[in-house]
This record gives sequence, structure tokens and C-alpha cells, in this order.
Amino acid sequence: MNAPRILYVISPPRSGSTLLQRMLGSHSRILTRPEPHVITPLAYLGFHDRVDAAPYDHINAAEAIRSFVDDLPNKERDYLEALRSYTDTLYGRILHGSSRDLFLDKTPAYALVLPFLTKLYPDASYVVLTRHPLAVMSSYANSFFGGDWRAANAYNPIVNRYIPAMARPLRERPVSLVHVSYEQLVADPTAQLERIFLYLGVDNEPGAVEYGKRFQTSKGMGDPIGVGQHERPVSSSLSKWVEELKADPHKRALAEQIVERLEPADLCEWGYTPRELLEPLSETSNGGSARLRPKTNSYVLQRRVLLALRKQVRKQPLGRLVRRVRYACDVLLRDSL
Repeated sequence: MNAPRILYVISPPRSGSTLLQRMLGSHSRILTRPEPHVITPLAYLGFHDRVDAAPYDHINAAEAIRSFVDDLPNKERDYLEALRSYTDTLYGRILHGSSRDLFLDKTPAYALVLPFLTKLYPDASYVVLTRHPLAVMSSYANSFFGGDWRAANAYNPIVNRYIPAMARPLRERPVSLVHVSYEQLVADPTAQLERIFLYLGVDNEPGAVEYGKRFQTSKGMGDPIGVGQHERPVSSSLSKWVEELKADPHKRALAEQIVERLEPADLCEWGYTPRELLEPLSETSNGGSARLRPKTNSYVLQRRVLLALRKQVRKQPLGRLVRRVRYACDVLLRDSL
């Protein structure tokens, strides 16, 4: 079986990656589906990184796999080739039978395992999507935490995690990639898609901008909060984060703390200096400041319920009840596993 062509969209959550995925997936040669999470488990099998909560002795497993790989003729290269055989089979089989020859894998968590991914697939195509970091934080907090920036950042400091992780490949270019900003993508989607199609070596299909009329995929993991409301990119959300921070000094103070923790060299790869990042907050607003209304749909409600329950699960009596239910389920399903 020939190795399949793979395209990875690398981005933080809430950066417009689902929008970009739907436009690219509207191309006649590109197949995609929501966030398959094929790569992340492979990054934590023990040779590169460990899963401390894995259902096996992760310390012994890590030592064993390293010892085993050390005895292979080509050591790490053989190990990566074996992993690649696994993922090539999955990617190849999902392409088999379709009329498309390029699979797009858009899973934001891949940005946090990029050194592993670029070793595993050095010849794949990569689109690195960035967005104003505070716009990412605003969207994340309002989508899943009811606008509570402090709770969102405590749960997952996505700005301080994703910017350094994505800045390194942008700076060092270990693989072939094209860098696209969300702001440019929604301002001129036709031109940005043409850039990406040229990079991929496929025909330019301007109609892919109208993803609402062309894009089709199965349901799966993903973040379909806002992209389904429109048939093509819109720029109405570009300045929402600015008005939100102007209206709330506590959020603004936290935003400034987040920016202070970032390395200027990493920010530069995203196209900003620390001063430029906060500059929109100093500009005079014509319309006045307003609070954002948190987004609400079944996906958002499900995430909020799960996050709220996770906060409470260690407390009594809910934690005790959950552990009892888990024990009962483990006993009942023991012979089915």
C-alpha cells in the first residue's frame, strides 16, 4: 500500500481551525473528519512521553519499550516506522473507496506533540493556523466557562501552552509548512485558500470558500460552536475580545498577566510584539464596551456540565457516589472487557 498523503492543521482550540477544515474539506481532493486524535496516544506510549495515569505500569512500560527499541537495528527510526505503519493503515483505509487522495487531520492537541509528529511524518503537509492569543482566550472562556476567564485559564492555560509549542516549528521549520492567520483568513478567505492549495499542489477551487454548501463529513469529536451558523467566513468576531476586556478590568488584568508570561520571541512568530498584542485595548471605541453573551447550544451545555461535575467529583457526597457507581459498573462489565 502506498503511503497516503496527509495534511495536518496545527492550531490552538478556538482559533478558527474548524472553519479552515470545512473550507479545505470542500476541495474535491481533500477528505477529512472531525478530530480523529490518532497521533496523541502514540506520543505517550513510553518511548517519547509517559502517561502517568495509564491503566498499566507506565514506569516499567517506558523502561521496557526503550530497551526493546535500543535492540532494533535502526533504533528510534525503526520504532517510528512501525508507528507510521499503523497510522498509514488508518489514514489509507479511510481514503480507500473515496474519490479523494489527501486526508486532512485537524486535531488541536497535536500542537502540543509537534516534535513527535514532525518526526513521525516529516514529509506530510502542515498548515499552521494562528489567531490573536487574547481572541483565542476570549472564545475559549465564553464557549465553555460562561465568560469566566480565571476559571478557564486555571483549567487550561491555552495561550501559555500553545504559543510556545507552535512558535518553535514556525521558527525552526523542521518540516514544510504554510502559516495562515485567522484574521487574514476571514478577511480574504479566497486568497488564503489559494495560498494553501498552491502549497499542497492541488487545483485552486475558489468555491471551497462556500463551505456551508459543499462540506460534508460524519459526526465526531470537534468544536462546531460557531462555524455552523454561516455558509462562508465572516469577520464579525474579530474585535469582540477587545470590547469584552474594556468592559471588565479584572479580565483585562488577567490578560496582561497572560501576555507577561509569554516569550517575545515566541510572540514574534505569531506576528506580534507584547505591546502590539495589547494595543487594541488603548484604541478609542466608537460603539462603547459591551459584555459578551456566552454561547449556548447542546455542545456547550454538555461541556459545561462535565466541567462543573469534574470540579465537584472529589467532594463528598458526590465523589463517593460516583466511585460507588464506577465500582458497580466495573463489576457488571468485567466479563465484557
